[in-house]
Amino acid sequence: MAAKVGEERFVFETEWFDAQASLIRKYLFTFYPGDRTIEMYDLKNKKVFLKRMACPGVSMDELFIGSIITVYARQLKLVEYGDLFTRQRFESKRQRTFAMIKPDSYTNTGKIIDAIYQNGFVISKLKMGRFSNESAGQFYGEHRGKSFYNGLIDFMTSDVVTGIELVAENAVERWRQLIGPTKTSVAKVQNPNTIRAIFGTDDTKNAVHGSDSGPSWKRETDSFFSPNVKHSAYYTSCAVCVIKPHAVASGDAGKIIDIILEEGFEVSAMEMFTLDKPTAEEFLEVYRGVLPEFVALIEQMTQGPCIVMEIRQENAVKAFRDLAGPMDPEIAKNLRPNTLRQQYLFLNYRYRARFGLDKVKNAIHCTDLPEDGSLESEYFFSIMQKE
Repeated sequence: MAAKVGEERFVFETEWFDAQASLIRKYLFTFYPGDRTIEMYDLKNKKVFLKRMACPGVSMDELFIGSIITVYARQLKLVEYGDLFTRQRFESKRQRTFAMIKPDSYTNTGKIIDAIYQNGFVISKLKMGRFSNESAGQFYGEHRGKSFYNGLIDFMTSDVVTGIELVAENAVERWRQLIGPTKTSVAKVQNPNTIRAIFGTDDTKNAVHGSDSGPSWKRETDSFFSPNVKHSAYYTSCAVCVIKPHAVASGDAGKIIDIILEEGFEVSAMEMFTLDKPTAEEFLEVYRGVLPEFVALIEQMTQGPCIVMEIRQENAVKAFRDLAGPMDPEIAKNLRPNTLRQQYLFLNYRYRARFGLDKVKNAIHCTDLPEDGSLESEYFFSIMQKE
């Protein structure tokens, strides 16, 4: 299918890691928004790699530098603009900023993430971790020597935090408008519908952080999403919950996290991953030959980013499986209507949510056996970190 004269198209340079050959292969990726078709050109061999065809799994929201898109179970990282037209169209519309949920608002993590989605942001990175005195000092280095510095470091190292990279048009300004003034008391009076006004307590315990400029976003993102900020996983007395790509794409992740916390579970670690086919098959290998939907499950798990959580509570695996409900949402609907896979609730934000769609798109994966909880947590929060 040839491009039409004047037809809009966007071109990006992409990289794909070929695990078998241990090589990074580079392609020009072209997206036609009119009919959501794509094509790929092999830069090394200078020939067409993929003729123009439909690819429903790719959307405009995913197209920004640093994004990982899924093209028929192959993960491509967008590393550069492929032409001047694409650069001009996307540089202003795909600005990034750094957001962080502070220790005082841990219990509101789901509500804040839901507010992010509801206000049109795309989450490109997400990690829950713990600051050490050293890493907190690096992150807040610009405040060293100020009167509030020691108290700020003590507070930020007191419990887990969740760092999030956001993508949107004018992302820095829009996020700062959504969170409100730094002083909670001012936010409550002047901007009562902002995140800090709703969840903040004082000038330090003000729920969230937001970068104040483009350079700050880059420094803060590089600092937080580095090995210096350690994962907060325990690997004991836990289950693993994976919010599947379809539920992330539909903006339901925040609601799911909020229900988990409201039900008294501890979310002790969390990160966004984009799984390739070999990784998804390795993680779900136990279901090969057992579930007829195995191939479809692998395809769904590689269709975009997922959010993985370590969940803790007494008898965590059984307790969380009870909340998750049956694998088939139709069975959940009739037998377990208040479970995550078939959840109808009027929540605080008055949004009626149904998370599970079918046996494959059933919103979440949860650990099946008690002995697998630690293994699954270590797989994501330890083994995959070393690859």
